[in-house]
Amino acid sequence: MLSPHIRVVGSLNIDYTTTTPRFPGPGETLTAKSLSISAGGKGANQAVACGRASYTSTTEHDVQVEMIGAVGVQDPQYAALLKPALEKTGIDCSGIREVERSQTGTATIIVDASNNGENRILVVPGANYDGMDEVEDVLERALKEPLPDIFVLQGEIPAETTFALLKAIPDTAEKTGKLVEIVFNPAPVYPGGIPLDCMKCVTHLIVNETEMGQLAVDAGDQYVAANTEGEKRAALVMAAGIFHGRMVRNVIVTRGAEGVFGSTPAGSFHLEAAKVTKVTDTTAAGDTFVGYYAVILARQKKKGGQGASQDALHEACRQATLAAAKCVVREGAIESIPWGYEVEGHISRT
Repeated sequence: MLSPHIRVVGSLNIDYTTTTPRFPGPGETLTAKSLSISAGGKGANQAVACGRASYTSTTEHDVQVEMIGAVGVQDPQYAALLKPALEKTGIDCSGIREVERSQTGTATIIVDASNNGENRILVVPGANYDGMDEVEDVLERALKEPLPDIFVLQGEIPAETTFALLKAIPDTAEKTGKLVEIVFNPAPVYPGGIPLDCMKCVTHLIVNETEMGQLAVDAGDQYVAANTEGEKRAALVMAAGIFHGRMVRNVIVTRGAEGVFGSTPAGSFHLEAAKVTKVTDTTAAGDTFVGYYAVILARQKKKGGQGASQDALHEACRQATLAAAKCVVREGAIESIPWGYEVEGHISRT
């Protein structure tokens, strides 16, 4: 049997991460603790999370992962940082296009060391927009055969390209007879939201509390106004109902220290957060969750040949939560993502 296959379509950045004793105020100059330059971007982070999750030992991995994206042509940072970070994790980089007259995307990340590693991020898209705005070119690269079992998408490439992908993937899969699922993490949320004809193509929608509120405003307002956990959970159920009404099959809301909420056609569930001694940096926690979720889903799908059950999704969320907890006790983005064999109990292959 062929290995499970994941294709990530998204952004690639160079991250400039500054750790500070606190966030500076307006007009304030503050002495920071450290600066690091590393590979990043939500697409690259999630691809590396997929790749690392697939490693069952230091030498063996069981999931094929591809990256589709764009960088500046002959960019030394891509050659020195991004490409090695991806390839070291076993990721196929042949779908990454080098773009003339554009720079590789960058992210400036400020981490507050005094506030559980909370961060603020400024992104310059660069080639993530310039090299991903030609829809037909991206579709050609992303939909090449054989199609993967799982597509993973985010919100750091042009909206028109993402929406075209969401609609084209199911159509292409139907024509080829391949059962394909889409894991969509719409971060950041596009200003105009997501069209209904695109939402109905999403198999697994993964959002945090803020993104949930942006996409389901009434439920988001109720969630913000909630004074108790019971009221928050009622708002989450309301949000899930809105998304299911838009034909999204499975909805996952990551809630940081408050755990994970999941909803499927069979019902909803709540999962407690994994305990950690000290949170250092939350930058890649969400991307780690998405990547691990996708790998566990791909393994389950390859074994069963169809969409995962509610119990299977609960287990995927549990394992992804453990991986995210491992991530937040380390500094950095890609470098903080754990390998599958590091995560407690390893990652389920059943």
